[in-house]
Amino acid sequence: MNTALRTAVVRRVSFAFAADGSYGACLAAGPDGGWGVERWRLTGEPTAVVLGDAPAEGLRSQLVPLPDGRVLLLRHEGERHDLALLDESGERPLATLHQPGLRLLALPGRPAPGAPVAVALGTDTSPATRAWLVHADGRPPTQVAELAGLHGGGTWLDRTGRLLALERVHAGQVRTVVLDLRLGSATWMFDLAPDSNDRLVLFDPDTRFLLLRSDAPGEDRLGWGVLGGPEPVRFPDCLHQGGRFLRPVALEPGAAEAAATRVVLLGEHGAGSALSLWRPTAGRLTALAAPPGRFGAVGHWSAAGLRVPYSAPDRPTGLATLTVGQSATDLAWRLDGSAPPPPGTAWHGARAVQLAGPAGPIEAVAYGGEDWLTSPRLVLALHGGPADAWRLEFDPLLQRFAAEGLAVLAPNQRGSVGYGTRHALAIRGAWGGPDLADVLALLARIADRRGALGLPPPALFGVSYGAFLALLATALAPPGLLGRCAAVAPFLSGARLLADGAPAVRALVGRLGGAVPVTDPYGPRDLAVLAGRLAAPLLLLHGDQDRIVPVAHSRTLRQELLRHGRTEGTDFHYLEPAGAGHELLAEPGSAVLHELLAGFLRATA
Repeated sequence: MNTALRTAVVRRVSFAFAADGSYGACLAAGPDGGWGVERWRLTGEPTAVVLGDAPAEGLRSQLVPLPDGRVLLLRHEGERHDLALLDESGERPLATLHQPGLRLLALPGRPAPGAPVAVALGTDTSPATRAWLVHADGRPPTQVAELAGLHGGGTWLDRTGRLLALERVHAGQVRTVVLDLRLGSATWMFDLAPDSNDRLVLFDPDTRFLLLRSDAPGEDRLGWGVLGGPEPVRFPDCLHQGGRFLRPVALEPGAAEAAATRVVLLGEHGAGSALSLWRPTAGRLTALAAPPGRFGAVGHWSAAGLRVPYSAPDRPTGLATLTVGQSATDLAWRLDGSAPPPPGTAWHGARAVQLAGPAGPIEAVAYGGEDWLTSPRLVLALHGGPADAWRLEFDPLLQRFAAEGLAVLAPNQRGSVGYGTRHALAIRGAWGGPDLADVLALLARIADRRGALGLPPPALFGVSYGAFLALLATALAPPGLLGRCAAVAPFLSGARLLADGAPAVRALVGRLGGAVPVTDPYGPRDLAVLAGRLAAPLLLLHGDQDRIVPVAHSRTLRQELLRHGRTEGTDFHYLEPAGAGHELLAEPGSAVLHELLAGFLRATA
């Protein structure tokens, strides 16, 4: 086995499966960061091997595992995209494409010798979408289509790799089109209502069963039908779960007819997720008796079982195999690749807790057992995003905090995803508004209860948007509510980030109204303006190669702190890890930063 990752794998992301389920691949990292390509052989007992000589991949690298065991790799560097092929013998460069955006889709089935193995879809700002056939034998990619407009998604309608359903975005509306890769042309697939947004999300070429997501019924719902069949698309009530978002993971092959198709769906609500089984003839959604935790949204179902990534707070991500019988309770379960803790230690568990917020309940992930609130040291951790959330999954940094005796409360305040549209969009046009109110309310209640017991107030920690929010709270909280604050890759304000952030970040700021001023007694949500009120001990970390939030934001904040008379090394600490990017807590050398953060947050003076 290649030992490019010589320590236990504690993080896995970007799982993908070969079309026939014989192999899988993911990006994998050990405790000190550094991402490598890990390939899984799934014929027989699942086994993993790391390909390549060194763990030097970026988190944006895309993987396509092939049925012969090789892995097609796509690396991104700005508008440059490099294709390579990996196997046990090493890496073979294939080609380079230049596009603002590029992604890969595996071709269905097992390709014949010399046949293409994937489709590359590129987009530009005109806007247009181009399609290339990618070969694994060194031939350059062959452009086969150019379509006006932006096209996302990608669902195969046949087993030969000719017909591909894509989601065309035009004038704010999403419609499904069929791209014929042989002719290079696209046609509309279906049109449920004049103004509806319709997306194909699952299809079985053998039975013509389809599952789609559409707002034609008046709100976004899952519906099913038979392509070319006489019946209209049906939208079962059991597939409409209110605030619980459902997405298909995989369908069982070999159904005799479309109505007998069995589909496993992932239900996400809040910090947790669960798998359920559904078939059209049953008319109900039945929960699978799988352990609590966090399941991936990608899977593969074959005679060997349903393969799906799985993680829990005390279980690093591994690959779960579920053998589903004729009923949802008839279930066999195994988990492969989940790393054990270092000798003499244990992974720390966490649970979801409900807290009172100023506008309703706030769910949080809590480390520290039932007595987390009365732990000698408590950290309030704020996630990035803002369109993100803390999950009941393994987190190496929070594990490090817990191992150092820190209890952790990780809230999903307003603006977090997973709690319905109203909760997620509460901060649209109000960055540092409702979410800041939630954080300040939590700090007040927690500090009050801890103070009554003679315990110190909590410390604050945040990354990216969470760092911005943590520093706002540090500046605006009444005295005594927090002890110190650690901020990783913060930005100064939404308006400043709109001016100099990466293109995708500027688009996010614009879409969520992050530059819109919040008008209330707290004043501007600009950390450069508020720097004089940052009196608590601070630790600022920012990678000098951050291409998401420019390091200039933290440099400006440092200068403002110095201008207001703060002493570096005493009142605040500032560190720019050389060569680090925005994901510096998951990059090579991150273990040192984890230790630095834990030590700072553990201190009291």
